[in-house]
Amino acid sequence: MPRISAIFAIAATAILAAAIHGARADAQTERGKYLVTVGGCNDCHTPGALMGQPNMKEFLGGSDVAFAIPGLGAFVAPNLTSDKATGLGSWTRAQIVTAITTGKRPDGRILAPIMPWMGLAHLTHPDAEAIAAYLKSLPPVHHKVPGPFGPDDKVSTFVMTVLPADVYNGMPKPAGGPPPGER
Repeated sequence: MPRISAIFAIAATAILAAAIHGARADAQTERGKYLVTVGGCNDCHTPGALMGQPNMKEFLGGSDVAFAIPGLGAFVAPNLTSDKATGLGSWTRAQIVTAITTGKRPDGRILAPIMPWMGLAHLTHPDAEAIAAYLKSLPPVHHKVPGPFGPDDKVSTFVMTVLPADVYNGMPKPAGGPPPGER
């Protein structure tokens, strides 16, 4: 009988340990979800979001609008889901943490300047880990974003451009429609 009691105690301890670990993992993933939500990651990384109609079926699956920066090129926010071919599925949590806190991707490239990694560099390590855990938990969305585009490349998607004021002010005004104050 003592042997059965010992086996039962070991099994109960293992089940309890697994439950505690699962609760911690769930809490970490929920923290990551919170941080991704308040950080506005969806705004750039979800198709349609920059056009005012986010496609929530492809949540964080990569944008369909490029940010153009004169002299640097145009950059489309990538797929952050767990898809191995087009997203972060083949990245480790440590690689995700490194990218969001240092701007350095696993392939050595530096993230586009529009990505606020310099601000994210101030995350605590547990918060950066929580974001990585949440991103790794996302269902895969197979969506390869175009680009990046160099300054001389032809862009194949909608583009938001960062322009100096004098360049913007010299652009032709659209014909027709009410003035901006009357829209």
